[in-house]
Amino acid sequence: MWKEFRSFVMKGNLIQIAVAFIIAVAFGALVKSFVVDIIMPLIGKAVGNVNFSNLYANLSGTVYPSAQAARDAGAAAIYYGTFINFLINFLVIALIMFLIVKAVAKMEKAKVAAAPTTKTCPYCKTDIPIDAVRCPHCTAELPGA
Repeated sequence: MWKEFRSFVMKGNLIQIAVAFIIAVAFGALVKSFVVDIIMPLIGKAVGNVNFSNLYANLSGTVYPSAQAARDAGAAAIYYGTFINFLINFLVIALIMFLIVKAVAKMEKAKVAAAPTTKTCPYCKTDIPIDAVRCPHCTAELPGA
């Protein structure tokens, strides 16, 4: 059983998936920082100095100076500013993944080779048109013609 497990773990696909997962986690952290630390402050400044992480609807009736204070107190609240941050984070990641998948599909499409237009004469070894039934160089009749 141990040998089967080791064989399974050492297969190339599983290792590739693990590496992709680790890169994806790091990429997610990078995008989250980009959204929270760069994009949202710019949007907040554009709409009138709003800090989206402080936007919340307090359901408890007690007044709190910030969303973090309400969280720390365990107050019942809807933290829609944090949701907006995560929504934009998701949209940025989805857009980047779309562009990556589109680029990979384009590269895969370019990889597909065009159908051959020539073949090699089995007698004189010169390239001739694929539809030829007789070699124009050595005049041999080609097999399968």
